[in-house]
Amino acid sequence: MWNHQYLRRIDFKALPLILALMVISILVIASTTSEVQLTGEDLFFTPNVKNQIQRFGVGIVCYLFFAGLDYHKLREWAWILYIGTIVMLVGLFFTEAIQHVHRWYRIPFIGGTLQPSEYAKLTLVLTLSWFLEKKGRSVGDWRTFFQASLIVFIPFVLILKQPDLGSAIVLFPMTLSMFYFGGIRKKVISILSACGVIALIIISLIFTGVLSHETLRPVATKFLKEYQYERFDPDTYHHQAAKTAIALGGYTGSGWKKSTFTGRQFLPAAHTDSVFPAFVEEFGIFGAICILLLFFGLIYCSFQVTAIARDHFGRVLSAGIAAYLAIHVVINIGMMCGFLPITGVPLVLVTYGGSSVTLTMSALGILQSIYARRFMF
Repeated sequence: MWNHQYLRRIDFKALPLILALMVISILVIASTTSEVQLTGEDLFFTPNVKNQIQRFGVGIVCYLFFAGLDYHKLREWAWILYIGTIVMLVGLFFTEAIQHVHRWYRIPFIGGTLQPSEYAKLTLVLTLSWFLEKKGRSVGDWRTFFQASLIVFIPFVLILKQPDLGSAIVLFPMTLSMFYFGGIRKKVISILSACGVIALIIISLIFTGVLSHETLRPVATKFLKEYQYERFDPDTYHHQAAKTAIALGGYTGSGWKKSTFTGRQFLPAAHTDSVFPAFVEEFGIFGAICILLLFFGLIYCSFQVTAIARDHFGRVLSAGIAAYLAIHVVINIGMMCGFLPITGVPLVLVTYGGSSVTLTMSALGILQSIYARRFMF
């Protein structure tokens, strides 16, 4: 079941990329939570930094566990994990709201939180991969498409009702990628892709000012609630602050812990949702290019696993994980640059947060399990 021998066969090119992103995360969190410009106290190991290092430690353990675990064994747990996740998502609505939303469970004694919607992404990838493999030659039937869509639709609605628009949106392109590699009818994929592209174009036109947010309000509020449509307002303070921080970074940035805008806490959620503009203000466009190259390398290595996977389950599973990584990067940076609504989608391995780190490292470990067993038949 678990064999440490397979740890010798993992793709070691991915390790420096992962560690580099972890270092960037710690640097940004140390800078944005030290409050040196407000209190004069210059700390590196702030409470947030210590928490993030602990979470990285847990994440590394998860990475090694899943890398050594035979990924085929995950088939046996797919439905159990799926049902458990649905129960946890439903249970959120019977707990006390945190920050006016039902997204987290409070963990007693240690004072932490657990966000089921993050784990629902990986659980959905596992379940859908198992289901599409099980269908075999009938995977191209309409019946299979509707059954697979139902598997996605249930967690999608529950996450959307929390409300957590960002996590719900992530499920769509992730599922689309798995449908493509899983063998769902190409006509269906083309239609769904076209719908997604049209929606993305309309949203981008709103945020670039080509389409007026106020002009579209009467039409949009016929199928969206007022507070939901307000997310598409391109002139929110958070959007303007994020773009300001990026602009102030220039080519080389202000230097670590020397930012004026972010340092004075003018940038909301600087160590969570807004880590990208916080990083760019201190390290500039050159720093932004470096972090983008790191993400490109990690995503490239992930899709390489899809290309060399030796069985249908591994191919679909790795495609879903690779798409998960790519989508988070695109959405987070897109919303911070003012092209997409701010929905709380984390920048993987950089954003402060326990659930996201644990999930991402577990997913990367599963990828390495598939890679290490690429010669098995």
